[in-house]
Amino acid sequence: MPKYAALIYTQDLDWSSDDQAETSKQYGEFGEEAGSFIRGGEALYPTSTATTVRVKGGRGGEVVTSDGPYAETKEVLGGFYLLECADLDEAISVAAKIPGAWNGAVEVRPVIPMG
Repeated sequence: MPKYAALIYTQDLDWSSDDQAETSKQYGEFGEEAGSFIRGGEALYPTSTATTVRVKGGRGGEVVTSDGPYAETKEVLGGFYLLECADLDEAISVAAKIPGAWNGAVEVRPVIPMG
């Protein structure tokens, strides 16, 4: 069966904070409900913990890092699920149940098998 990345875009929150307990509970409920489709996934720390890496001049070039995300936006990549579904329609149906879709967005993208 094909796999789909469900990329969750929401407010920039610290999911490890006690303030997110209710939302974390909702994600737990989603995990139980959709467990047969989920092959992996994690929440991400806030963008303030991000480091962006670029290599100038191509492979072997100068490695340049900067603090923070690649771009500043209202909604950020807050986490993801790896879903295994029969087709895109089923993946969309599962993604619509992810709590992040209710106040943000979930991007569903097919995964290319790499061996």
